[in-house]
Amino acid sequence: MATDYDSPRKTDDDLSEDSLQELQARRSDKSSGSIDIDETDLAESLELPGADLSNEELSLRVIPRQADEFTCSRCFLVHHRSQLASEKNGQQVCRECAA
Repeated sequence: MATDYDSPRKTDDDLSEDSLQELQARRSDKSSGSIDIDETDLAESLELPGADLSNEELSLRVIPRQADEFTCSRCFLVHHRSQLASEKNGQQVCRECAA
């Protein structure tokens, strides 16, 4: 929307002269955009933890661990070698777990 900077601006007196009906109309316009959500509809759309997902298929490509990565023995996440904090008895630990 273009703004005409040469047009006269409303002063504080002009703003205070807005009619009560105009202010109420603006307020009702803003609230008319909200949607009433039924709690039962909301509860039906939520999935609970432990739900049976045996018939679901994942469409995700799994990339094997690369040569410059390791699996932390504490959190079991795959990290880049730069995140290796210590290695004792073949147990590799990332910086986050070592902290």
